[in-house]
Amino acid sequence: MGDLAKDINSKFENYRVKALLNIIYTANWINSCQNEFFKDYGISPQQYNILRILKGADEPLKVQTIKDRMLERSPNATRLMDKLCAKNYIQRLTCEYDRRVVKIAITDGGLALLDAIPKKFNSELLKNLNEEEAKQLSYLLDKMR
Repeated sequence: MGDLAKDINSKFENYRVKALLNIIYTANWINSCQNEFFKDYGISPQQYNILRILKGADEPLKVQTIKDRMLERSPNATRLMDKLCAKNYIQRLTCEYDRRVVKIAITDGGLALLDAIPKKFNSELLKNLNEEEAKQLSYLLDKMR
């Protein structure tokens, strides 16, 4: 089991400070693990999130709706979608009644990519927590926000 104080060779003035720094440190660790995992699939974790949002919606969505549903609010969501379009994982659909309205749909290629990605890729990150501990952690993070 890790210990933040040892990992970063530091002491903390109290447990609230340690908890906050531990959340930041752990979030960066998770991001690093996910970035490494998704490299093999040629996408980023944020792009994966966009594909999952579109798959779950079962219909084309406006760009703003996708941005609102993203786990990580990304100011460059449009650029992420441009890259997914270039790889033919999503497509832009112009509204026939109002050309200013653009919706995004997942393609068969995007669905195939999602099918190729193991569903339990995050489970390795949580292997040291049992179900009750994961529930408690989730509760505490919700409480913090």
